[in-house]
Amino acid sequence: MTSIETAQEAPVATRFARVPLTGRDGTPTGPGSAEVRVKAARVPVAVFAEDIILHTGVVQQLRQRPEVELLTDGETERARVSLMVVDVLNDAVAERLRTLRRGTQSRTGLVVGRFEAGGLQTIIECGVTAVLRRSEADQDRLVHLVTALANGEGVMPGDLLGTLLDRVGSLQRTMLDPRGLTLSTLTAREAEMLRLVADGLDTAEIAVQTSYSERTVKNVLHEIITRLGLRNRAHAVGYAMRHGLI
Repeated sequence: MTSIETAQEAPVATRFARVPLTGRDGTPTGPGSAEVRVKAARVPVAVFAEDIILHTGVVQQLRQRPEVELLTDGETERARVSLMVVDVLNDAVAERLRTLRRGTQSRTGLVVGRFEAGGLQTIIECGVTAVLRRSEADQDRLVHLVTALANGEGVMPGDLLGTLLDRVGSLQRTMLDPRGLTLSTLTAREAEMLRLVADGLDTAEIAVQTSYSERTVKNVLHEIITRLGLRNRAHAVGYAMRHGLI
């Protein structure tokens, strides 16, 4: 696998803001304005790829964005996010992903040419929490992937997310529910409502699906958010998926 090889390939960008010079009363103290250096909060990212062409494509996209700090080979231990760029998920790639999981504290994203639902189990075992198909990997989506990973969120194409939720739901229904067990500290009702939120249903639709009142649905979701210290429903779904709760 190839990662960034020279510091020249990853210049450290600094944003600048023009701040007028003023006195205590707020009036300007000089004829112009001073240029004050303001460092942006950037995400340290290590990029790994099967070959130099794949590597260069992603690096060229990310190096233009001030949200991202691209790391060189000698700096990868500082990475908050590691991106693996490959044509297809195979045994060699899976082993490399496992090595990243064992050897770094970063969160891992996979940018892949072809990815089938059958690979979901593999990426879960390898600690991958975000997947982006290369055909969709424009600059904005790559930056979204990086920032989402840095914020502890997961990213996955809609078709794969649906498949994942179906599999988890099937496991819950066929193996755990008959034994009165769950995959998490969430109750079966809480997990069901979060899955419906993940499917895009609003409060009224969830009430119809679950045969509860809208007030009960709101109370249950509010309880989950409050108990887990989360911000909103979307945060709750992301948290639950990251931790295998749904």
